[in-house]
Amino acid sequence: MDDLTITVNIADRPYRLKIKKEEEEVIMIAVKEIEMRLKDYSEQFAFQDKQDLMAMALLHFSATALKLENGQPDLDEATLSKLRNLDKMLADLLV
Repeated sequence: MDDLTITVNIADRPYRLKIKKEEEEVIMIAVKEIEMRLKDYSEQFAFQDKQDLMAMALLHFSATALKLENGQPDLDEATLSKLRNLDKMLADLLV
């Protein structure tokens, strides 16, 4: 088993994750995407706390995944599976 324990920082909070080694790159890319989205939203909108930014980012990524899943049937199953996994990882991080 190639499990890793990593710590990622999202919205200035550390999260320890136990993941498969082959998931590490996807997780790190997802963290960067989340941080970029949070930064963009913090610059564009007034917000009370980071929870508001996280909710907006989660909504963005979920809507994007749903659009891709429902609106582009020509995507192969492997791509859809990766999007579902990414969506689940993001949701799990935000819980």
